[in-house]
Amino acid sequence: MLNKIDDLTFVNEKNAFYLLVAMHISGVIGLSLEITSDLFKMLVPYNLFATAAILLHFEKDKSIKYGLFILITFLVGFFAEVIGVATGDIFGEYAYGKTLGFKVLEVPLAIGINWVVLIYCSAHLSRKITNSAVLQVIIASILMVALDLLIEPVAINLDFWSWNGGDIPLRNYIGWFVVSVLLHSVFRGLMKDSNNSLAIKLLYIQAAFFVVLNFI
Repeated sequence: MLNKIDDLTFVNEKNAFYLLVAMHISGVIGLSLEITSDLFKMLVPYNLFATAAILLHFEKDKSIKYGLFILITFLVGFFAEVIGVATGDIFGEYAYGKTLGFKVLEVPLAIGINWVVLIYCSAHLSRKITNSAVLQVIIASILMVALDLLIEPVAINLDFWSWNGGDIPLRNYIGWFVVSVLLHSVFRGLMKDSNNSLAIKLLYIQAAFFVVLNFI
């Protein structure tokens, strides 16, 4: 099935990049306009799943280890959030709103996908920065925290989630770093031969998306 999709002349990384840019630009516009904001909030989880599908399709090394990486990252990220919401011990006391869609154990399934996308993309960027395995894990995890700093104000404003008392606790960023170190170690162990030119581009697109929304 995937081979048949790849045989289509318009299915290539260049067009996928343009599509991802268009999706995020339309998202910025749609979420910023009062007349369309409710519709685009409803589309957020579908956009997350579509973005992940486009990104992950263009991985060159689609091995069993690739599938394991996706599964482990989804499950660890998702259940870290489940424990976090239930106890407040990992990230602080918070709750998910309605924008991110269908929930299991009070956590949207889209959050597990989001962990996969962000870990995958930040891992690829860290590999461009250094050849050291240890530094790759540390740098990629710092990138994850930096992304969360951009995401938090937008997420709160769009009802992705909310914090008890309104303030974002330092524990949230520490928790993000710790979970990221774990998952980047998984990536490093399973995906040494990973190759996907879209990954870094998508990271830049998403960073720009949240930067713009922070100023609108």
